[in-house]
Amino acid sequence: MKILKIDHIGIAVKNLAESSRLYEILGIPRAGVEEVAEQKVKVSFFPVGDSEIELLESTSPDGPIARYIEKNGEGIQHMALRVDDLEAALAELKAKGVRLIDEKPRYGAGGAKIAFVHPKSTGGILLELCER
Repeated sequence: MKILKIDHIGIAVKNLAESSRLYEILGIPRAGVEEVAEQKVKVSFFPVGDSEIELLESTSPDGPIARYIEKNGEGIQHMALRVDDLEAALAELKAKGVRLIDEKPRYGAGGAKIAFVHPKSTGGILLELCER
């Protein structure tokens, strides 16, 4: 598996517009807003160097981001690593006994292929692997 870089840090927020203001004040231009219906989330990206900050607002009270905020409050929800071949990375992790949430890629924001590694295998961090 080849990890190319930290792709983004995902931050769960209650209100995308309000939370975006800080990054705009910091002079980080918003790269866009997108809704990912499958994940019941609306996202906004802020490019920082070679990576991005991704703000995530739930579009449903039963969505994963709403549940995360209810349990943990707003804050960092996941870290995403960009890999060169997501299917191969998942197969390698599974073969090494790493617990996966997704054994097959799905589509996320920006058309990226994504899959999540279970926090029980990462020391409590929700880890997203993505291929763009």
